[in-house]
Amino acid sequence: MADTDRKHATRRRWLETLEKHRRDFERPGSAEYWSPSLDCAPRDELRRLQDEKLAALTPFLCENSGFYRRRFERLGMTPDDLRTVDDLVKWPPIDKKEMAEDLMANPPWGTYTTHDDEIWNQRGWTLFPTSGTTGLPRVFRYSKFDLKQWQWANARALWSLGARPGEKVFLVVGFGPHVWAWGVLHALAHMGIPCIPGGGLTAELRCNVILRYQPTILATLPSQLLRLGRTMQQMGHDPRKTSVKTLFTGGEPAAGIAATRERLEDLWDAKLVEFYGCTEAAPHSGGYSCPAALRPDGKVQTHLMEDFQVWELIDPETGKRVPEGKRGITVCTNMNSESSSQLRFVVGDYTVFDTSPCACGRTHVRAIGGFQGRADDLINLRAIKFYPSVLEEGVRSVSGVGDEYEVVLDTSPEGIDFMTILVEHAEYQKPAAVIAAVQNAVSSRIELRVGVEVLPPDTLPKTEFKAKRIKDRRKKA
Repeated sequence: MADTDRKHATRRRWLETLEKHRRDFERPGSAEYWSPSLDCAPRDELRRLQDEKLAALTPFLCENSGFYRRRFERLGMTPDDLRTVDDLVKWPPIDKKEMAEDLMANPPWGTYTTHDDEIWNQRGWTLFPTSGTTGLPRVFRYSKFDLKQWQWANARALWSLGARPGEKVFLVVGFGPHVWAWGVLHALAHMGIPCIPGGGLTAELRCNVILRYQPTILATLPSQLLRLGRTMQQMGHDPRKTSVKTLFTGGEPAAGIAATRERLEDLWDAKLVEFYGCTEAAPHSGGYSCPAALRPDGKVQTHLMEDFQVWELIDPETGKRVPEGKRGITVCTNMNSESSSQLRFVVGDYTVFDTSPCACGRTHVRAIGGFQGRADDLINLRAIKFYPSVLEEGVRSVSGVGDEYEVVLDTSPEGIDFMTILVEHAEYQKPAAVIAAVQNAVSSRIELRVGVEVLPPDTLPKTEFKAKRIKDRRKKA
């Protein structure tokens, strides 16, 4: 009985804390900012808010999640040891492997969330599995309370990147496990902005929707933005002359890869904006574009919503925090969920943080250069380490190369690992110049000589979901 009482008491306190800090929940507080007092809050006020939430969150996690309760015990800690942001360094970061092990030991849900069968049966909303390319999918159930928090968080982020009443959004996703699209859908309804669903249609039918219903915001994965633009051209229409003025994406790097961003914006004559997050710890918008997303130095910057989350950068080798201005991988403490708040989850994307004031007026930390590589995706080829986004930057910088490409890692009969990049180009019958251009573009970025094969246009399969361009066929030692 005492355990049940503590569970209910800590949950009640946690939900009351979240509700207490809702501001401008139903409608925007100004023309520029959905929640001006939060979006532009002084940084010391943001820290006080984070500390207050953290003090309510840690006992809630300990009492309502078996995963967290066992971890506190194993580390010899109690919730009182983690009451402020400064205390978080005492808590070793949680990675996907640790969650996956918990899921395997406690199927089908695991114990790493605070959503139990009682909540699921009485006021459940939905569930999302991880949709990444590595590891066992982890499942996360959410409540109706979470839905409200998502609507508000994503509305604030969508307002930042320019969504307003009067816009029309064409959301081109399959509405499967892709968490980004569902959160956007519900936020748009909260904002009163109409959304046209684009799941289950061919590229041609989607282009017809654009031509007929004239959406102003096209929301989908970067690879789909390319495909739809090319399909529009093949149908005899110019995507630059359509109603689309904003390209809104998530799920794959795009804005932070200059060659990809420029290709997309030139193809559609539209501005590219994005959300950033992950299913485990930032399922609603963790990061988002603002009106000043493109810096004078040509780099992009992405805000992270700090009244909802604590964002850190750590050294992936040591697990220690890196100082501001230094490169590290992202770690997120999510403090905006009844069901899946997490303490120091390793999202794992490399970036650099800047907490100085932004030209847009928002005070929340920015990721400079966006997010270009997840630690899980690191490629090690003959002791040279690099990310797929570096290859994409090189390939897309070559004039005339098609939108689809493929990277094959293999091992020669002599036991030497090598890489071949397959690209499409109209000069496939006389490919020498294209091969040299791709080789130079890649080797100048990673100092590695690569093989290149030039294929006729429309040879490689068109991307339907998240692009999986790396095929690793190497023989493992």
